[in-house]
Amino acid sequence: MSAENTAGRQDPLAFYKQAIDHINEGVHVVDRQGRSVVYNRKMTELESMNESDVLGKSLLSVFQFPGGQESTLLQALNTGRPTLNVRQTYFNQSGKKITTINNTYPIVEDGAIIGAIEIANDVTKMERLVRENLLRQRKEGALYTFDSIVGSSEALQRVILHAQRAARTNSSVLVVGETGTGKELFVQGIHQASSRSGGPFISQNCAALPEDLVEGLLFGTTKGAYTGAVERPGLFEQAEGGTLFLDEINSLAMPLQAKLLRALQERSFRRLGDTRERSMNVRILAAMNEHPDDAIDGGRLREDLYYRLGVVTLLLPPLRERPEDILPLARHFIRRYNDLFQMQVEGVSAEVEAFFLAHPWPGNVRELQHTIEGAMNLLIDETVIELEHLPIRRMSRTTRPGGGAARGARGDAAAGADAAAGAPGQRSDAEAPAALSGAGAGGASEASGTAAAAGHDGPAGSADTAAGSPAAFPAELAPLLESSGGRTLREQLELFEAYAVRRAVDRHGGNIVRASKELGLSRQSLQYRLRKLKLKQPAEPPLGQ
Repeated sequence: MSAENTAGRQDPLAFYKQAIDHINEGVHVVDRQGRSVVYNRKMTELESMNESDVLGKSLLSVFQFPGGQESTLLQALNTGRPTLNVRQTYFNQSGKKITTINNTYPIVEDGAIIGAIEIANDVTKMERLVRENLLRQRKEGALYTFDSIVGSSEALQRVILHAQRAARTNSSVLVVGETGTGKELFVQGIHQASSRSGGPFISQNCAALPEDLVEGLLFGTTKGAYTGAVERPGLFEQAEGGTLFLDEINSLAMPLQAKLLRALQERSFRRLGDTRERSMNVRILAAMNEHPDDAIDGGRLREDLYYRLGVVTLLLPPLRERPEDILPLARHFIRRYNDLFQMQVEGVSAEVEAFFLAHPWPGNVRELQHTIEGAMNLLIDETVIELEHLPIRRMSRTTRPGGGAARGARGDAAAGADAAAGAPGQRSDAEAPAALSGAGAGGASEASGTAAAAGHDGPAGSADTAAGSPAAFPAELAPLLESSGGRTLREQLELFEAYAVRRAVDRHGGNIVRASKELGLSRQSLQYRLRKLKLKQPAEPPLGQ
């Protein structure tokens, strides 16, 4: 018998059962008589029940609904109307309290209701985590000041100065930076340096909670707002007289962004289900890990909310743009973990220093911190961190599929260290960006990387290109390379960025849309760079061009 015929004889219900057993929501289906006919694995976990205790039995013989409440499943069965995002609290047959957020729908066939299906999410654990988080924040408040920020680079010190100035007022501040750049340190520093430092500091990651709970968490709830709702103050009330920090603000759903904008403009809000306006005296600080222009273009951030939150916008530089801070940060984290682990590590080897300066640090300061922590976990009696102690993470990128046995952490790290120190030998494509981004990389490497960034199509493998000679670049770029001595790395990068931007815009006859596509930027991002680099902005082309 063919495999096709065998498959055709299999019960399709077996496929459906396995499918719903692997989703992360509870699924409960009852028939027209209210007997349970489908009860997936996640639902058994939410309700602490066995499948055999529920299937084939009447819903009301297994679960109790207090205070005269009716099961949302039976409501859909009896009324034929769906109920969406309804909170329900009930008890299983052992008396255990269960709280879920439900989406419930009637099942209709030929115009007749034949059953109902409920898709449930557990909020009991989430609410407990929220309460514990709020309790911790009330006890600890803001822990960091501007003195807690490690780094003496010009780029970092400039942002610290702007943040200190912003701390003097009550204006909203938006902190923008890649993951791991220290956004919350700046936010807490602003709070601690402000006149609100004696008030509460409440922090909430907007991406950490399901959409169903965020509105009630922010604005509070009123008894009767939904099934099981109680009088509970939201974050705005809890932060009264202090600071509310909303992290990853671009993850909020658009309707919630509109409600947040209204609250900020009116300086008042309503609890969920309430009709009374409540005034607020709260300073809002927000953060996001992508450029606002990109978030607006992608439909993840309302433009009007950005203007309201970004009265002051702080752009935190990534670690790769301030390499002079890498080694001081490494020493800082070594001191911290010496205290935590009761160790006496003195520092890192010269090879590790070179590798640190060559690595692009996509995870920024947080990645460096975890690298130090991981390395110190591997030390026994050593007092210096060597390449062999570095954990295998994103640093190990040189091995390609089919490229032979994977190298260990030391092999990958050594390759990066050799590249940073200008050691001879071959280097893979994956290692090249690491060498280009560090302060320890030679000028030749920086030059060749700039040519690639600028889109220069030189002869592949030519001696000039390999050596990074200015002769391998367009003629107008050669003087720029020769005169770059004495400038900081950031100033040199800005010069090369200006060259690449100007070249793309000129190539497309001033058409911003086409130039931005070539550079891999949004139109707003390219216009932002033209303003930042003080380049003349061409007139917008007619529509359709």
